[in-house]
Amino acid sequence: MARLRSDFWVSAYLRRCSVEGIEAVLRKRGAAEAGAIFVKLDRLDGTASLYGPAPQLFLDDSGERLFAPILQDVMPLDVEERMTRELRFDPDLWLVEVDDRQGRHFLDLASAE
Repeated sequence: MARLRSDFWVSAYLRRCSVEGIEAVLRKRGAAEAGAIFVKLDRLDGTASLYGPAPQLFLDDSGERLFAPILQDVMPLDVEERMTRELRFDPDLWLVEVDDRQGRHFLDLASAE
């Protein structure tokens, strides 16, 4: 099954967060069709996490986008520094920032099981 375009997925994700009452903003627009999507989760308590595309090993035929934690419970500046490096490597990526004290992100995470 074909995977959703990045622009469509990000639009739907932002809408989902809005419906749930969670502030989410598009910080960096990437390649419309297949840009990698990263999500920064700021818990508004001085900690943040970063999620990015799951390694190919975890992908299946469902076409669902799966994510994996890259950084967990770090200072927001650490996430910013990591994204600066990611952008140098892949300028076509997308970056969405979610602010939620409860740490909700609604991402489908890859499982090692």
